[in-house]
Amino acid sequence: MVNNSKQKNAMPVQEPAVRARNFDEVALGYTEEQAKSEAERCLGCKTKPCRSGCPVGIDIPEFIKHVVAGEYEKAYGVIERSSSLAAVCGRVCPQETQCESKCVRGKNGEPVAIGRLERFVADRHNAAVAAGKVSSEHCVEKNGYKIAIVGSGPAGLSCAGELVSRGYDVTVFEALHTAGGVLVYGIPEFRLPKAIVNDEIKNLEARGVVFELNTVIGRTLYIDELFDEGYSAVFIGSGAGLPNFMRVKGEDLKGVYSANEFLTRVNLMKAYRDGSDTPIKRSRAAAVVGGGNVAMDAARSALRLGAQRVVIVYRRGEAELPARREEIEHAKEEGIEFMFLTAPTEVLGDEHKNVRALKCIKMELGEPDSSGRRSPIPVADSEFELDVDTVIVAIGTSPNPLIKDTTDGITTRGRGMIVVDENCMTARDGVYAGGDAVTGAATVILAMGAGKDAAAHIDDAIRAKNKR
Repeated sequence: MVNNSKQKNAMPVQEPAVRARNFDEVALGYTEEQAKSEAERCLGCKTKPCRSGCPVGIDIPEFIKHVVAGEYEKAYGVIERSSSLAAVCGRVCPQETQCESKCVRGKNGEPVAIGRLERFVADRHNAAVAAGKVSSEHCVEKNGYKIAIVGSGPAGLSCAGELVSRGYDVTVFEALHTAGGVLVYGIPEFRLPKAIVNDEIKNLEARGVVFELNTVIGRTLYIDELFDEGYSAVFIGSGAGLPNFMRVKGEDLKGVYSANEFLTRVNLMKAYRDGSDTPIKRSRAAAVVGGGNVAMDAARSALRLGAQRVVIVYRRGEAELPARREEIEHAKEEGIEFMFLTAPTEVLGDEHKNVRALKCIKMELGEPDSSGRRSPIPVADSEFELDVDTVIVAIGTSPNPLIKDTTDGITTRGRGMIVVDENCMTARDGVYAGGDAVTGAATVILAMGAGKDAAAHIDDAIRAKNKR
């Protein structure tokens, strides 16, 4: 049966006025009826163009076919062959620029809501696991080789899931006290509930992945020591957690946060909860500098913490915003203000060194820069002050140099991105890397794709070396 509607089934969401003051998940998920109706819009194209847009290569028409038939565990099995984080990807991946951008339905209407269906299938599976109706354990014959993974973010988790399915003993070393990387410290509860991440971690543990928390590679253990302990290869998926700053006067004032610090306090350390011991500023008015998904997350979090006014300050125009359109729309619905073609020049403080205002200048777009985006140019005599008591800087992050500085043979480029070859291997034999540690800050699904690719290359190298 085919549903010929040109429109997606709408995603049920919390009302804006309600959700703007709580940290509960905004998108509520499809009902079974909505999921089946949406799945019936899929044409089941034999060429599967949507699959080419998925960085991890999920057989999308195949899993959707099972949704139409009400075979949800079979649908999950199809997804799981390619992705270790289905419930996460269904929520935070930019499907609109990836799989859904290739959907034939999108040529004459809206594409099939692939991400929403992936979320539905994954949530249903996780609920069945929790109820004891199905098991997430897998019986895979062990091959006798150990692999160490540095970092439990999307790249590390994807690499771990792929390798354990190939029979390897996999240990993931995580610096923090909780596994999940950016999924737990960077993305707010209202967009990605931490219970969802925990479910995905448990799924991997049930498959045999071991997590070693509170272990900083480059301090607690060194990469050389991992090889000494018998690991055949090491994958570095440590992400890009070092925040970039504006480098303007006043950034050292009280009330200035990097988005990384702000979101880590909110998400990982639960500062949003009443009675939390984690200190965080409850702003009167906050300015968030930047236009990506992290900026949207920080702005919407500041609003939920009680700010009466939150303004996103972005030096280009609305058309150039890099954040997902859905996140921008949700922010606008909740009352977040956008100040386009505006750049900060100084953070102003009071006599107690608290933020009192953000000094800005208006911009105009000139010629395209090296990335093809039009370069913002200051407009003469257009400076003004924005009355705020908090400034959150969300202009990107870079990889932490710790592993490079403590490991012979690791080379980097640009802002500290690890250099790898076409096989995802660094200049150090047996040491691989992928995700944000290699590319700089990018999307969850691209990091997952890198982790999956690296796992395949690790497996190929070990098989070739040992002639298996």
